[in-house]
Amino acid sequence: MLEGDLVRLRALRADDAEHHLRWRNDPEVVRWAAAGDPCFGPVTAEGLAIAFESMLRLVPLKEAVLTIEDRTDGRPIGMADYRDLDPYGGAATLGVTIGERAYWGRGHGSQALALLVDHLFGAYPLRRLELDTWSGNERALRAFTRLGFQEEGRRRQAVQLAGDYYDRVLLGLLREEWKPIPADRA
Repeated sequence: MLEGDLVRLRALRADDAEHHLRWRNDPEVVRWAAAGDPCFGPVTAEGLAIAFESMLRLVPLKEAVLTIEDRTDGRPIGMADYRDLDPYGGAATLGVTIGERAYWGRGHGSQALALLVDHLFGAYPLRRLELDTWSGNERALRAFTRLGFQEEGRRRQAVQLAGDYYDRVLLGLLREEWKPIPADRA
């Protein structure tokens, strides 16, 4: 379990499926998390159950989906993940989504991502971490760059949302660029 003053990251449990189902069927969560990508949502309970079985069996040495809980009441508020972990190539891909709208813009997602970065750089011989978002998600772009991620490239007009096209923005963070969270601020 990874803990900060705002959030806790813990292993995914079967009972988290109900939260994922709600988040992935909320049009605003789908819009901001995945630019409306139908692979993210909406989803049926049956479809999510199949995906959840796979997520519960992920091998943490390669990938994991974690639940983000609010520290004050233990309520699940989102998810964080890492995938494509390659200790030989020294890289992994990250993601974070706050599914509970009441927690948007309050620092919970940033802290969850920072805890995950600390963990991955501490536990594995990684040189870099990477993530992406769409150019219309300015809140995510600000949060990622505040944590030290740098834009490394764009896939121009790679995301379509409501008839408009946006860039897919690729960001990376090197180990030497990371400033770990002080223990009293974690």
